[in-house]
Amino acid sequence: MTVSTLPPFIAGLAPVADRYDGYLVDLWGVMHNGVRPYPAAVACLAELKRRGKQVLLLSNAPRRSAEAERRLTAMGIERSLYDGLITSGEATWHDVKAFDTPFFEGLGRRCLPIMAPSDAGMLEGLGVTTVTEVAQADFILALGIEGPGDKLEKFQPLLEAAIRRRLPMVCANPDLEVMRGEAREICAGAIALAYEERGGRVRYHGKPHIGVYRRCFAALGGMAATRILAVGDSLRTDIAGAAAAGTDSLLILGGILEEQLGGPESIAAAAVDPARVGRLLDSSAARPGLLMARFGW
Repeated sequence: MTVSTLPPFIAGLAPVADRYDGYLVDLWGVMHNGVRPYPAAVACLAELKRRGKQVLLLSNAPRRSAEAERRLTAMGIERSLYDGLITSGEATWHDVKAFDTPFFEGLGRRCLPIMAPSDAGMLEGLGVTTVTEVAQADFILALGIEGPGDKLEKFQPLLEAAIRRRLPMVCANPDLEVMRGEAREICAGAIALAYEERGGRVRYHGKPHIGVYRRCFAALGGMAATRILAVGDSLRTDIAGAAAAGTDSLLILGGILEEQLGGPESIAAAAVDPARVGRLLDSSAARPGLLMARFGW
């Protein structure tokens, strides 16, 4: 991709804001870095709400929406800044609770969760029996890593044992990795992908899969997809999902892509090398409509 064929780069949302009535805004890498919010992003949401726009936060967080909302409030992102919050964890919880899709046909409800202790709330009211050994399980529920610093290698013995038993897996976060502050850590999507590569069967919830976008469209009252802008920092999930759902998209070059584009100094100065951006976009089938260094007005 040549520089002349790159999507437009905008310094802030102001020039394009009135093209859209609804916004689907990612969290990690867009609104916050996993530890603290980005002030310009918070101010941008405030301006969107002041202008009467509908704002949904759409996250691949592997937890219930109410818990994600509580964490945002504790971080300083107030509930008044958005109209709703939809998480892949919420979609997963309802799917497993219902247990009525063909994926679950013939399965028992003994579940082996892969998760951090802080995400135990996902199991409340789920209607499953949790077990700790592959030999006891009917399916795997992948929510995320168990602790900071966990690498994929830690889960290899579990995945190999599950493959031998042909256990299906439900993945509550298709992301492969995320930045938590300055540290990069794997997500449930990396575990699920490794399982698929071994021949395992996986059911995903969240971006880029269309089910979570149907939830968004319902929450937006049937708003036309062409009047919605999806904002995110991942080509694989945010931008690909927007394309599948028929919305326009804005790629944030900070967040998960930051290191590939010259590091935080380049992002902060909005001095990203267009050639690097072009190579990055050429590596993906998903193409954003707009580019921005950090989310802001």
